[in-house]
Amino acid sequence: MKFIAKIADRNVNVSKTHPLQEFAILAGGLLTIAVVVYFLLGLAVDQIVSHLSPEYERKLGSVFMQRFMEEGKADKRTLALQTMVDRLQSRCAPLPFRVQVHVQQGKSVNAMALPGGHIIVFSGLLDVMESENEIGFVLAHEIGHIVNRDHLRGLGRGLVLMTASTFLLGTDSNITGMIGNGMRLSELTFSRAQETHADDFAQQVLVCLYGHVGGAEDFFSKIPEEQDPGRLGHYFASHPENKRRIAHLRQTAREKGYTLKDPQPLPAQFAHR
Repeated sequence: MKFIAKIADRNVNVSKTHPLQEFAILAGGLLTIAVVVYFLLGLAVDQIVSHLSPEYERKLGSVFMQRFMEEGKADKRTLALQTMVDRLQSRCAPLPFRVQVHVQQGKSVNAMALPGGHIIVFSGLLDVMESENEIGFVLAHEIGHIVNRDHLRGLGRGLVLMTASTFLLGTDSNITGMIGNGMRLSELTFSRAQETHADDFAQQVLVCLYGHVGGAEDFFSKIPEEQDPGRLGHYFASHPENKRRIAHLRQTAREKGYTLKDPQPLPAQFAHR
């Protein structure tokens, strides 16, 4: 019998699936796995943070505070802010350590909490404040981050994010970039939740201290447009859109029966320069 070679009906080495479709499936699978792993590691970070001692946090905070420390005595605005924070802590927000306030020169209308019980307030924020209650809300918001240890959770999740995206496929891979972007969006959602919780905490502190929520919304009207993520940008920013935050505060006030009264005048120490 003579052998006659025939062409195979199909080539097992060539997939019928389009290469782009295969790439999409591969990239999607990797992204899903990476996000799941990231969330699991994030949960681990939350557990670790909840067990860190105040002493360790203070040591960690001293490292971050090196870039903000300025020589010389504290000015009158710093002293006035510290007095307000001490009053907030003693009456409405007890902590195992004293929160310290530092005024940083800069045009940014912002404040932030750092490990170890430190609050950085930029002078640009103080320059636009119009009432004591407004300042009190901002300080209470940052104390809320300290109470919930959001700053430590953010640092831990940021480290996990950087390590995971680099470990998977290196630093120069396009797929790594896609995975990193996916995890960043997940982290931003977590951060927005933290901001909302801190707003709720600050509103409660205002009620505790003044008996009403007057001044709670005023800060958000001071944020420049370039610092407000806007409606679409809300999904790509760490802070919720200002209108959403105001609406949430109003809804919470209605649900809890908080009253609204005129805020206290701006203390003389914060008079606009």
